[in-house]
Amino acid sequence: MKSFLWALISLLASITLPFVVFAQSLPTDAVYGSELEGFSYPYPLQHFNFKSQGADVQMAYMDIRPESANGTTIVLLHGKNFCAATWEGTAKFLVNHGYRVIAPDQIGFCKSTKPEKYQYTFQQLAFNTKSLLDHLDIHHPIIMGHSTGGMLAIRYALMYPAQVKELVVVNPVGLEDWKSKGVPYPTVDQWYQRELGTSADRVRNYEKSTYYAGQWRDEFEKPVQMYAGMYQGSGRDIVAWNSALIYDMIFTQPVFYELEQLKVPTLLLIGLKDTTAIAKDFAPPEIRPQLGIYQKLGKDAAKRIPQATLIEFDDLGHAPQFQDPSIFNAALLRGIQ
Repeated sequence: MKSFLWALISLLASITLPFVVFAQSLPTDAVYGSELEGFSYPYPLQHFNFKSQGADVQMAYMDIRPESANGTTIVLLHGKNFCAATWEGTAKFLVNHGYRVIAPDQIGFCKSTKPEKYQYTFQQLAFNTKSLLDHLDIHHPIIMGHSTGGMLAIRYALMYPAQVKELVVVNPVGLEDWKSKGVPYPTVDQWYQRELGTSADRVRNYEKSTYYAGQWRDEFEKPVQMYAGMYQGSGRDIVAWNSALIYDMIFTQPVFYELEQLKVPTLLLIGLKDTTAIAKDFAPPEIRPQLGIYQKLGKDAAKRIPQATLIEFDDLGHAPQFQDPSIFNAALLRGIQ
């Protein structure tokens, strides 16, 4: 009997030990500067300095060149809760296949300037991005955006169609007009107060339920700490203020009404388990289930975009490039080739 109990205890120990090690390996809440000082990017950073809206600003960006170039550049535009650094896996894959990759941090995000006063519009961010590409003498790239970056990529293609080889959007927000569906307008002050309370726990819980359909893995934690860490340092107020202005931009400037005007080949990569909808928490309870239904949003967008190709991922959510890189990368490569 004793030998049986000892064997059982040993078996339980072998089962629970990995969980203990995993729990101990999770990072503690990080603290970074307002421009992500203290957080290292996977490739060397460069800075594009220019004047915008009367202020001297700088865009941080990575310019990653392949050893054997295929002649095509891909510009990767990050989402609201992400940075250029979170494209690391996708960028490495693309560079290994001969693509030059440009991955900027937009003004107001991550390692770029966060102005005290700035009128955020997708037109302004698209203009900033075009200025960076002109500075780099890049004139006909593939423009690829994820989440809010997908909204920006669409706006870029609408503004500069002759300068876009192909448009790729990954679970873009803005495929519906939330306010027309009954979501009340949140003021900038309301957004600001909410953003002041940003923590790793809050971001993690939101992403687990909204982005990943209740799943969570260790590799999802690094972007959480990266993003939430800016709110834990001395620059928290300016980070929260810029975030509030950016949320107001996203909510009030849907690309929903202009999809038919796109004139470039467009690849939509859609994780069907995504339920992202900006300001859903401000919506009346009876409206929330009607928002962020990507099983419908992707198909509807593909029908309205003149040269659209839709690839759907049944078991993936808002960030399929993180959730299953192998499946995502294979689909991406097929789509752009």
